[in-house]
Amino acid sequence: MAEQTRTGSRGTRTRSTARTSTEAAPAPRRRPKNRKAQIAAVAAEAFSERGYHGVGIDEIAAAVGISGPALYRHFPNKYALFRDAALSLGTTLGTAVAEADEDAVDDPAEWLDRLLLAAIRTTVECRRTAGLYRWENRYLTAEDRSEVRSVIWGVNRRVGAALAALRPDLPEPDNVLLSAAMLSVVGSITAHRAPLSNRRIERLLLDACRSVAAVRLEAAGPSRAAAVRTPGLAVANKREVLLHEAILLFHARGYHDVSIEEIGAAAGINASGVYRHFASKSDLLAAAFHRAADRLSVAVNTALADSTSPAEALRALTDVYVRLSFAQSELMSVYFTEIGSLPAAHRTDLRNIQRLNVEEWARLLADVRPGLSAVECRFLVHAALNLVLDIGRLMHFEPTPSNESRVQQLMLVTLLGNSAPRETNS
Repeated sequence: MAEQTRTGSRGTRTRSTARTSTEAAPAPRRRPKNRKAQIAAVAAEAFSERGYHGVGIDEIAAAVGISGPALYRHFPNKYALFRDAALSLGTTLGTAVAEADEDAVDDPAEWLDRLLLAAIRTTVECRRTAGLYRWENRYLTAEDRSEVRSVIWGVNRRVGAALAALRPDLPEPDNVLLSAAMLSVVGSITAHRAPLSNRRIERLLLDACRSVAAVRLEAAGPSRAAAVRTPGLAVANKREVLLHEAILLFHARGYHDVSIEEIGAAAGINASGVYRHFASKSDLLAAAFHRAADRLSVAVNTALADSTSPAEALRALTDVYVRLSFAQSELMSVYFTEIGSLPAAHRTDLRNIQRLNVEEWARLLADVRPGLSAVECRFLVHAALNLVLDIGRLMHFEPTPSNESRVQQLMLVTLLGNSAPRETNS
C-alpha cells in the first residue's frame, strides 16, 4: 500500500493514499423515487408566484437540483409541467371535498361545515401554489381548462347540495351564488402572504363562510337585456386610447400574448406611434396598474371624507368598490391578475400600494370588530375584495343595481359577519 509521509509539530504521521480492499467504493447516485413530484411542486409554486411566462424550465430544474435535460425526462415541455400543476391542484381540492362528503350527516349545518373545512384545509396546505388555477388557467388549452373547471364546479355542486339542505327555500340561482362566494372566500388566502396560524385561518374562514351561507340576498333584478352599457363619447387623447385598448387586450388574452403592434392597431396607431406615448409594453401595463390604484385611492378618500363612523365608511367603501369594479371590470381584472408580469421595480411599488389600501380597510374593520387582530382583519379584507372579482365574473359584470347590491351584501357579510345588515326578503 502506498503511503505519503507528513511531518508536523507533533512528529511524523502517515496518511493512506490508496483504498484497502475492504473499503467500499462510493455508491452510485440514484434518482429519488419522488423526483417527478418534487419538480411538480417547485413548478406549481413558481407558476403561482410569477405566472406561466415568468418562469423558465432551467429555473425550475435548478431549484430542484437537476439540469434542464434531466427535467425533460419527466416532462416533455413547459406546458406539460404547467398542465400537470394546474390539474393536480384542482384534483387535490376535488378529492378532499369528495372524501369529506362520503359519510352521511343528518345535520345540514354540520354537513356544510365538513365540506368547507376540507376545502379550507386543502387550500391552506396548498396556499403557495393554489392561486395557479385561479389566475393562470387562461394559458391552458380549451380542453385542459374545461377539465380544471369541471373539477372546481364539482366542488361547488357539493357545497351547494349541503347549502340546499340547510336552506331548502333558497332559490337555485342564489344557491349557486352563495356557494361560489364561500369558495371565493376560501380561495382568497392564495392572493396574499399575511401570516396566521393554520388553526386561526380555519376558524376565521369558516366563520366568514357561515355568515355568507346565512345571508338573505336582495331579490334578483332585471335580465342582461336591461343592463346594456351605453358607449358614451369617444376619447380623442391618443395616450388614453392606447391605454384603454391595451387594458381590453390584456384582459381578453393575457399580457404576454399581446404585442405592441396589436395594441397600436386596435387604437388606430402604428407601432412607432405607440412608442411616442409609452416606451415599452411593460410601461403600458404599469400605467394601467397605476390608473386602477389611483381610482381605488380616490374611492377610499371619498368614502372616508363622507363618513362619520368606521361602519359607515366600510359601507361606503364597499359601495364605491363594487360600482368601480363593475363599471371597469377589465381594468380591475388586469389589476389583480397581471401583477406578476410587471418588471420587479414596478411590481414592488404596486404591491406596496395594494398593501396600503388593504391596511386602510383593515384599520376600519378593526374599529368595528375589536375582537379581531390586525392580521385577521387583513384576511377578511382580502376575502371581501376577492369575491367581487369572482362573483362579478359569475355575473358577467352586468352592471345592474341588483347585481351590484348583492355583491356589496356579500362583501359586508364577509367583513362584518353576523353584524352585517341583512335584507328581510329571501
